Amino acid sequence: MVAPEDPDAMVRAAQSGGEDAFRWLYRRQQPALLRYLRVLVGDDAEDVASEAWLQIARDLRSFTGDWDGFRGWTATIARHRAMDLLRAQRRRPQAHAPVEQLVQVSGGDDTADRALELMTTDAAVALIASLPQEMAEAVMLRVVVGLDARSTGEILGRQPGAVRTAAYRGLRQLAQRMAQPRPVPVTSSPSPALKEWR
Repeated sequence: MVAPEDPDAMVRAAQSGGEDAFRWLYRRQQPALLRYLRVLVGDDAEDVASEAWLQIARDLRSFTGDWDGFRGWTATIARHRAMDLLRAQRRRPQAHAPVEQLVQVSGGDDTADRALELMTTDAAVALIASLPQEMAEAVMLRVVVGLDARSTGEILGRQPGAVRTAAYRGLRQLAQRMAQPRPVPVTSSPSPALKEWR
């Protein structure tokens, strides 16, 4: 077994039929792919991811590249499966689905910390999904999946400069939305202190 600190070696080991190496690749890449697919196809993300992993497993021996290339390759396959689904259903991407399906929860985590992290992830995915599709995909692939501008551009069929611009604009819009003050809930009857003041 190859040391998991060397992702490039794990890719090579999986290509040679190493089940443990493939399992390691899956565990490392699946959460990012699911988050990306949630932005594209909402509740259908798990089904699309399953179809993508079937193709990944089938074609892995013919893949050439390192860990970064593998991440880009898997994101490309996942995006193609998502676009196939959207074309078949003739609908636009949905906002998001429950975050419990996005992240594997290990038993050793602090439950309160984990719940807070899951709520934050759910809110972040929903907020990213509210961006225009080009920006949302650029942000997800660059920030969540961790691909460079060139790899992201290859997946989206865009130049690296256009990808950087879309990701920058998307992140700027997200920052502006997060900086906006939240509305204060209005109650149907005034508080006792307000009644006294009147």
